[in-house]
Amino acid sequence: QVQLVESGGGSVQPGGSLWLSCAASGAIHGLLSLGWYRQAPGNQRELVASIEREGRPTYTDSAEDRFAVSISGDSALKTVYLQMTSLKPEDSATYYCHYEGLGTSAQFEVWGQGTLVTVSS
Repeated sequence: QVQLVESGGGSVQPGGSLWLSCAASGAIHGLLSLGWYRQAPGNQRELVASIEREGRPTYTDSAEDRFAVSISGDSALKTVYLQMTSLKPEDSATYYCHYEGLGTSAQFEVWGQGTLVTVSS
């Protein structure tokens, strides 16, 4: 079993910055990737950024030049960070941490509870 604990988020004015972090613990030895998705009201959940076990990041186009994803930790605890800069109102959404890993017989995923990001003047 994998547990995810998110922190960060909140409200900021356009052009501001926020950090998100997500600590993954438990059966994380099969980690494939950790990342962040977001979902705004009325929209589908979409990938924002993710990072593979080896450290290779992936970004959605809108986040490529403004956000940075990183990972740290060891075999017992991994933390994924999302640094968001130059935030825009359209970045407002609930952000979800996402874990993808290999279990004993199949690949599986775990979602965090979500943290709200509001960008507004």
